Amino acid sequence: MTTLDQPTATAPAPVTSGDRPVRRELGVANALSHGFLLIWGLLTVLPLLWMFISSFKTNGEILADPWGLPGALHWDNWARAWTGAHIGRYFINSLVVVTGSVSLTMLMGATAAYVFARYEFRGRQIVYYLFVGGLMFPVFLALVPLFFVVRNAGLFNTWLGLILVYAAYSLPFTVFFLTAFFRTLPTSVAEAALVDGCGHFRLFFRVMLPMARPGLISVAIFNFLSHWNQFLLPQVLLQGDESKWMLAQGLFALSVSQGYAGDYARLFAGLSIAVLPVLAIYVAFQRQVQSGLTAGQLK
Repeated sequence: MTTLDQPTATAPAPVTSGDRPVRRELGVANALSHGFLLIWGLLTVLPLLWMFISSFKTNGEILADPWGLPGALHWDNWARAWTGAHIGRYFINSLVVVTGSVSLTMLMGATAAYVFARYEFRGRQIVYYLFVGGLMFPVFLALVPLFFVVRNAGLFNTWLGLILVYAAYSLPFTVFFLTAFFRTLPTSVAEAALVDGCGHFRLFFRVMLPMARPGLISVAIFNFLSHWNQFLLPQVLLQGDESKWMLAQGLFALSVSQGYAGDYARLFAGLSIAVLPVLAIYVAFQRQVQSGLTAGQLK
C-alpha cells in the first residue's frame, strides 16, 4: 500500500529583531508628523472660524462673550461693511487689478519659462538666472526708486501702474516654477506636432499650454493670493483718491476707524468678505494645485 507524498509546508522566515526598531521609529515619526499637521490645521482653521462667527454677532455679544455663538445671524453687519465701509467698492477694485495682473503675469511668465525649458540659445542660462535672481530682493528695498519710476512714467495713482508692478514682481517666481514644469512635459508630443506642420506659436498655445494646465493653475493661485493680500505696494502707489483703493487699504482704514467707533461686527464682516474669494478659489482648485506641485518636482 502506497501513500501519497504530502506537500511539505515551508516554515515562515524568522523575523529579525533588527526590523522592529526601524518600524517603531517610522511609527513614531508618522505620529509626530500627523500630530504636527493636526496642530497646524487647528491654528489655521480656528481663527478663521472665530472671525466668521463674530461677523454675525452684535458688538455687545462680541464684548460680552467673544467665544460664544451668536444669538441670531445678523446679516446687516455684512451689508454695513459692504456699503457703509465701502468694502464693496474696494472689493471690485481689487478684483479688476488682480485679474489684470495675474493674466499678464501668467502670459509673460509662461512664455518665458517655455523658452528657457525647450530652446537652446546663447546666454540662456544668464537670462534665466537674472529672472530667478529677482526672488532674492524683497519689495520694500525698491520702494523709493519704484515710486519715482512709476511717477515719472505717468502711472502714479493708476491701476495700470499697479498692474505692471504686480506682474513685474511676480515674474521671477512664475518663471522659476514653470520652467521646471515645462521640462517634465514629454518631448515626443512636441516633436510629433512639429512634424505634422505645427508652428512654434501654435505648438505653444495649442499643445504645450493645455498639457501644462496643472502647473499653470498652481502658479496662478499663488500669484492671486500674493496680489490679493498685497498692502505695501498699493499703499505707496495709490494715494489720495480713496475710490481707487485696494481691499487691503480699505480694511486697514476700517480697522483704524474701529479704534474710535468700536464697530467690531462690521470689521469682522469686512475681513470675512476679503477671505471668502481666497477660500473659494483654493477649494475649487485644490486638486490641480496638488498635482501641479507634485509634477513640478519630478525632474
